[in-house]
Amino acid sequence: MSILFNTVSICQFRVAGDRPSKDFYEWVSDRLAKNSFKSIDNTIDEVSSGWVHLDDPSGNSFAYPRAFWRDHYLAFTLRRDQRKVPSVLFRTHLKNAESEFLAAHPGMRRISKQKREELSETARVALYGKTLPVPSTYDAVWDTRSGLVTFTSLSPKVMELFESHFKNSFDGLRLLMLHPFSRADQVLRDDLKPALLKANRAGTGDVLDLIHDNQWLGGDFLLWLTYRTINQTSEYAVNQPGPAQEGEPFVAYLNDRLVLLGGGEGGVQKVSVVGSQEQFSEVRAALKNGKQITEATLYFEKKEYQWKMTLRSLMFHFASFKSPSIKLEKDNITDEADEKEAAFYERMYVLEEGIQLFDSLYAAFLEIRLGKTWAEEEKNIQKWLASD
Repeated sequence: MSILFNTVSICQFRVAGDRPSKDFYEWVSDRLAKNSFKSIDNTIDEVSSGWVHLDDPSGNSFAYPRAFWRDHYLAFTLRRDQRKVPSVLFRTHLKNAESEFLAAHPGMRRISKQKREELSETARVALYGKTLPVPSTYDAVWDTRSGLVTFTSLSPKVMELFESHFKNSFDGLRLLMLHPFSRADQVLRDDLKPALLKANRAGTGDVLDLIHDNQWLGGDFLLWLTYRTINQTSEYAVNQPGPAQEGEPFVAYLNDRLVLLGGGEGGVQKVSVVGSQEQFSEVRAALKNGKQITEATLYFEKKEYQWKMTLRSLMFHFASFKSPSIKLEKDNITDEADEKEAAFYERMYVLEEGIQLFDSLYAAFLEIRLGKTWAEEEKNIQKWLASD
């Protein structure tokens, strides 16, 4: 899924480590080139991964700035080609090869393990030679000012591949996933950070511990927002850096779809509430029975513009993140490359504005959750849940 599409699923990382002291552009150009994608079309290799151009999956030369450099952004794509042979076809091919081998050796009743492995490898090579690799591409945009990388996949395997390829490509640098706790530390005012550390339930600083031991952050955030959507104003103000000006008003609310998980008879139960919500009666019933909101559709509105996303509470990944459409007027003067570059800047502007609104909303929640008014807010939420 391309980051240039109006709807895209994304996660974010923070770049950790020290940049090289030499020319940064030359270093990045060299590292991308040395780890660029190599085609396996004319080979029998199973898989190949590497960097290509953001807007051209066949482009793997990074010798010129426009290939990856966009002002303070570095933009590139991870391409992965893999040959896949259906297991049924492979088993049939191997069975035929074994039958032919036994027919050619009538004195043998069974095939040895070593010979079976040889026949299996021969069958694999033969089938790979007749199978074209299937390409997959995943875009990455590295904001060198903020140190954040936005990546267009939520697949754990793909994210792991991206982290590994990034680390191997850029010596001395690594990626740290942004999750609810680390994002909280990013958006909080300095005077509230001690309260966040005090509320931290993780026993170590390990990323997995910070995520799983602090699931209360995402759960409380979605519960609070559900309550606010129905009972209080949905108006907030921009309080984080980004394209929108500080103090600009916006609206944020939940609607359309919520997913809740919790214990029940027979184990963990999942409840999906779909459709326009007025009083969230079905959601309240599930919450009263001990379930927690784990996923919800979140809307943002600012002036005439709207953003929509599916937020997952565990990791704060943004699935199906829909931003205002980009409409660029074409003319007979501007060349195609300039048009693509202009589209990239426009796209990043609306995407980052949507994330800025989310961060501002999250910061507003954290100010209450970690402040002195949370006890009263929680009491009001429980009264709302208990009401008929």
